[in-house]
Amino acid sequence: MSEPTLTAAQTQSASAAKSTGAAASASAETLAQLAGAIVDGRIRVVDLTVPLESATPTIQLPPPFAPSKAFSLDEISRYDERGPAWYWNNISCGEHTGTHFDAPIHWVTGRDYANNATHNIPVDRFIGPACVIDVAAQAKADPDFLLTREVVEEWERRNGRISAHAWVLIRTDWSHRTEAKDFLNAGPDGSHTPGFHPQCVPFLAKERDILGVGVETVGTDAGQAYRFDPMFPCHTIMHGSNRFGLASLTNLDKLPPTGAIVIAPPLKIVNGSGSPLRVLALVPV
Repeated sequence: MSEPTLTAAQTQSASAAKSTGAAASASAETLAQLAGAIVDGRIRVVDLTVPLESATPTIQLPPPFAPSKAFSLDEISRYDERGPAWYWNNISCGEHTGTHFDAPIHWVTGRDYANNATHNIPVDRFIGPACVIDVAAQAKADPDFLLTREVVEEWERRNGRISAHAWVLIRTDWSHRTEAKDFLNAGPDGSHTPGFHPQCVPFLAKERDILGVGVETVGTDAGQAYRFDPMFPCHTIMHGSNRFGLASLTNLDKLPPTGAIVIAPPLKIVNGSGSPLRVLALVPV
């Protein structure tokens, strides 16, 4: 008996299935290699998150603007008559407390995007390569230092173009200021903390395919950004371009300029404008 002859469509379908199976096998192998590298130390996991406690600094808005709650932890029970075998707490804080995520809906310019809140942003947009721009020396010399487009372009000349789907992280070593007063660095005219020059933000948001930006300060804008045109350009333009922000990061001095991967999923708060989160970086050793 002769073998049945496959039609062209059947042959194409079989070939596609074989190709899909090979791709899935290769992807599985890639994930297995990643897991193995983490276990044996070839990839280091770096925590970019500050501790969340009642002393964690929060952004201070002047009257008449409503303030955000500081973090509080209230004990429910601790192996006692309230619950003999368990320990747990109620927690309370503003969404933008400690190391936190800013969703597009956080700002008026981003409020009309689809899938713009913490519960419905596609989850693949929380993970991407890190491009770390080191301006720690400049920020130490001048607390009002502003990152310019020219500084970013010089970084690209040394390290290559900012990767697609990247988190652009600005290392200032501001997280080394462990006292709240020094960290917020507020004066009669507002805070004095480093950030983005107004002309740098549209360059990153519109001319580079990034997920968003991350900073070591309490918010993604410079302390004096209320004086800029537009005011608060990082919030206004970044969220107005459907991109994200990460604030109050730490340990950026432990990351290379390129090569690390950042994982930054916020809590899945329905219609949340942001949330505290645990930001991790995978760093090749």
